[in-house]
Amino acid sequence: MPLNIAEDPLALGAFADVKEDFAIFYSSRDDKGVMWCPDCRAVEDVVERTFAPPEGPSGLIIYVGQKPEWKTPANYFRGTGWDVQSVPTIVRLRDGQPVGQLVEDEILTRLTSFVKQ
Repeated sequence: MPLNIAEDPLALGAFADVKEDFAIFYSSRDDKGVMWCPDCRAVEDVVERTFAPPEGPSGLIIYVGQKPEWKTPANYFRGTGWDVQSVPTIVRLRDGQPVGQLVEDEILTRLTSFVKQ
């Protein structure tokens, strides 16, 4: 399935609002379309290859903000309902509840098996 992008990430209150099988948390992009986080850029191709095929799993990309916004402990996605502490993070969801996650470089080595679980 194609990846979807949360148009208004702050309108999502918690994982229960995500209808896709996976929530993918990335750093936001600048005005040139580049993510500030090098780890996010490093996994972007493998994420796209995994989720893009029509028979692939469904995923929702959620951008967490620019670097100063993300680095504050008060960032919306670090708090209640989300508890995301690193980007990139991919969370597997079942019935609106998180049931597993991959963080940072784990995505490069474990994503294929993770989505098949």
